[in-house]
Amino acid sequence: MMWPGDPLAAVTHPNPYPYYADLVATRPLFRDEALGLWVASSADAVGAVLISDVCRVRPAAEPVPSALLGSPAADVFRYLVRMNDGRDHLAFKRAISGALASVDLLQVDSLSRTWARLLMEQMRPVDNPARLLDFAFDLPVYVVGSLLGLTRDTLQRVALWMGDFVHCLAPTSSPGQVERGKVAAGHLLATYHSHLAAQRTRPTNNLLGALAWQAARLQCEDADSVVVANGIGLLSQAYEATAGLIGNTLVALAFHRETLEQVRADPAALGDVVREVLRHDPPIQNTRRFVSGSAILAGRQMEAGERILVVLAAANRDPSANPDPDRFDRLRRNRKSFTFGVGAHACPSEALATTIARGGLEALLLAGIDPEELTGRVTYRPSLNARVPLLGQQLET
Repeated sequence: MMWPGDPLAAVTHPNPYPYYADLVATRPLFRDEALGLWVASSADAVGAVLISDVCRVRPAAEPVPSALLGSPAADVFRYLVRMNDGRDHLAFKRAISGALASVDLLQVDSLSRTWARLLMEQMRPVDNPARLLDFAFDLPVYVVGSLLGLTRDTLQRVALWMGDFVHCLAPTSSPGQVERGKVAAGHLLATYHSHLAAQRTRPTNNLLGALAWQAARLQCEDADSVVVANGIGLLSQAYEATAGLIGNTLVALAFHRETLEQVRADPAALGDVVREVLRHDPPIQNTRRFVSGSAILAGRQMEAGERILVVLAAANRDPSANPDPDRFDRLRRNRKSFTFGVGAHACPSEALATTIARGGLEALLLAGIDPEELTGRVTYRPSLNARVPLLGQQLET
């Protein structure tokens, strides 16, 4: 099989991992002139970039993508904790982390199982495998939305809006996708502001209330905007990442029969399988950083304005981080994964995503979904960073 042409094409390649291994071994941090950016692939290089104070999540001259300016999507984007640096980011991050710390994983597990069962009844992916992708995308929205306190009727609309909103944030979005995303962002903002106002008049114990309490306690500027934007952000982060995690776990089970048999005999083993998939075939393959000042990173001189593609999936397969990295081992000891990042922008939602994915996968397997039948010819949803398999789509053609 031919290797992908570059690290961006690798995201949706059938098997990018031999290519990633070559990058780690021969070009751990290099300048890709065709892409016009640096590429970090080894565990050392990825770690150095992610913890560096000069590596920012947005270019200094464009804190909000220009295509979104003047729209509701920009009003969401500018307050997202994962898209901010400096003093504001620190306060936002503490608020998010504090709110997530209040979430009971037993409740997440219960919600995941409940919503997985209801969505299975509604979509019937066993009879219509093409609906499997809809199931994988909708499940995290319904679970996280429920944690935030949204009602069932609202969740149906939010799931539709979230698909449009996430599309408009991608660098490859078409003008039509950007416009639909702006409209969706307006609906999401209105829904969340209304929900936040209701929360104040009738306080209830949910994630949005916890986020509002944390933002007020830390005296975040524009607290309502911070709470609403990051409530939406929790859904958008879970949307593609959890869908990809569900799909990639099904692929792993299809290609590792012994593991599939272990899961069939003991569904509790799914948790270990999902955690190894996060390392072995992660749903988010890369992220980006923007250099804000002169610095030496992993032995290479960088200057302000340079861009770095951080290949998380390659670092996960670096033998210095994980011995025998190509072996799929659900019981791997001392597993090191870069999928949720490290440093100031490490995502605190790993346990949440793992629990939701496990609940969805358990429902699919119990209903009779056979991973081996779904993965005869795996293709992937077009993306420059998210690896989401289109399982079941080929069965309809």
